[in-house]
Amino acid sequence: MSSRGPLKSGAPEVLKLRRLWDEHVHRPFPGTGNDPRLQEVALYSSWLGTIVEAALQQDGALDAKHAEMLKTRRAEGNQALFRAGGELGEPVRSYVARLITIEDLLAQLPIR
Repeated sequence: MSSRGPLKSGAPEVLKLRRLWDEHVHRPFPGTGNDPRLQEVALYSSWLGTIVEAALQQDGALDAKHAEMLKTRRAEGNQALFRAGGELGEPVRSYVARLITIEDLLAQLPIR
């Protein structure tokens, strides 16, 4: 992830992030119970949400702390999330796919 020039809140990346995040928060979580795979998805969603909300409040920019957290997470990979989506099927698979897309959009944002 590299620092790019500032994006305006109307930039395509920011608009897509806003749309996907709005869609995400208005859909119910796709499972119940204490299955560790669902817990992994829920924790990831919550963690990612803090970064999304902060970036949207900063007109589509990541602060350095969030950028480093995202970089570390991306380096570690999302195997547990992919596995959960695959093993638990729909609608978890779609939920995880949306989260990964949101993560990819975050990685394109400039760093402040």
